[in-house]
Amino acid sequence: MAKLMYPFMTRVLSPEEGGGYLIEFPDLPGCMSDGETLEEAIENGKDALQCWLEAAAADGQEIPEPGSSPTWIQQVPNHVHIQLSQRAKAEGRSLSELVASILDQATGQ
Repeated sequence: MAKLMYPFMTRVLSPEEGGGYLIEFPDLPGCMSDGETLEEAIENGKDALQCWLEAAAADGQEIPEPGSSPTWIQQVPNHVHIQLSQRAKAEGRSLSELVASILDQATGQ
């Protein structure tokens, strides 16, 4: 199997979530891991990625190409997320549609 480079995202876990860091691979549903430090989470993520790919291949699942969907993940403060979610609901749109339209307007598209 060719070496595939999958994008990943990390975030700090709250104390309620057990602390540490979480790593997720958006192109591979359910592929995630964690660690006490960012470095540990990334190392554990490499293992999780390898296991996910091996299990998918063994099950005969189609393995998506890295970055096959145009995804941009941006964390925002909770109050901003709430305001945007309320506005999207009021306008009858999804949060993604609203944010995409705001970005289009901001970039002159």
